Amino acid sequence: MTAFRTLSVAMFKGFIRDKVTLFFTFLFPLMFLVIFGLILRDAGADKPRIALVGDGPIVSALRDSGALELESYNDVDAAVRKVKDGDLPAALIIRGQQVDVRFAQSDQVQSAIVLGIVNGFVDRANLAATGQPPTFTFAAEKVEDASLKPIQFLTPGILSWGVAVSAVFGSALTLVSWRRKQVLRRIRLAPISTTSVLSSRILVSAGVALVQGAIFIGVASLPVFGLQLSGQWWLAIPLLLLGTIAFFALGMLVGAFAKTEEAASAAANIVVLPMAFLSGTFFPVDQAPAWLQTVSKIFPLRHMNDGMLDVLVRGKGIEALVVPGAILVGFSLVVGFVASRVFKWEE
Repeated sequence: MTAFRTLSVAMFKGFIRDKVTLFFTFLFPLMFLVIFGLILRDAGADKPRIALVGDGPIVSALRDSGALELESYNDVDAAVRKVKDGDLPAALIIRGQQVDVRFAQSDQVQSAIVLGIVNGFVDRANLAATGQPPTFTFAAEKVEDASLKPIQFLTPGILSWGVAVSAVFGSALTLVSWRRKQVLRRIRLAPISTTSVLSSRILVSAGVALVQGAIFIGVASLPVFGLQLSGQWWLAIPLLLLGTIAFFALGMLVGAFAKTEEAASAAANIVVLPMAFLSGTFFPVDQAPAWLQTVSKIFPLRHMNDGMLDVLVRGKGIEALVVPGAILVGFSLVVGFVASRVFKWEE
C-alpha cells in the first residue's frame, strides 16, 4: 500500500503540473459543451413564421392556437416574393373558401411543419362545416418533460468523449514518455509490483474523470444552459469509472506500439476522434444511415454515450447500466489482455 500510495501521489502531482494536459483534459472538451450549448440552447423554441394574405375562420383559429407566427401582407406577389427570396418558408393565401399555401422547396423541414399545421386546421374547419360529430378521436401527449433542452443531450455525449480523451491520451503518453525516459525500467527494478503501477495510474484517471463529470454538470446546470438532471443521475458514476478503465486500456494498447509522444498523440487522435463522431457525441446517431448505426455499435463510446444519456436525462434506473456496463467491462478485458501481451518495459 505504501508503494501504491506513493505512486498515486506522484502521478497526481505530475498530472496537475502539466498545463497542456490540464487544458486538453478539462478546457478543450468543455469548450465544445459551451459552444454547442450556446448555439443550440434556443433550438426548437421559435415557431415557423409565414406570410399571410387574406382573413377568415381558419386564420382566426391559427392565431388563437399560436402554432404559427403570421406576417400579414396585402399583396399576393409581395408575400410569394418573401418565400422566393428565402426570407420565409411559406405563404398562406386565403381567397374566400380557397386556401393556398406557397412553400419553399429549399426549406423542407419548415415547409413540412407549415403544411401539416395548415392542413390540420383546414380539415377541422371542413368537419365543423358538416355539423357531424367526428368518427375518430385523437389524443397526443408528450412523454418527456417540456423543459428538456439540447444541453441535456449534449452534456452526456461530450462528457463521455472528454473522459475517453483524458484516459486514452493520459495512459498512452505516460507509457511512451516513461519508456523513453527509462522510468519504466527503474520501476521494474524497484520492489513494486506491476499491479501497483497500473492501479495507481487508473486511480488517478478515475479521479480525473469524476472531477470532469462534476465540472461538466456544474457548467451545464448554469441558468444560461439549464441542464435538468434526472432523479437517478448518480448512476452515471459507475459508467464514468467503467469508461475510464476501458479507454485507459485502449490508451495502453496505443502506447505499447508508439515509439514517441508525437506518434502516440497522433495514434490516439486517429482512434478517439472518429469514434466520437460515429458514437453520437456531437449529433444524434439515430439520424445516421442504418449501416452507420450498426457500425457505431462496435465502439465502446457509443454504449457509454447511450448509458449516460439514459441515467442523466431519460431518468432510467439501474437496468440501463446492464448493456453499456457489460460492453465496457468486456472491452476492458479484451483490450487490456492484448495490451499486456505487447507491453514493453524498454524500447
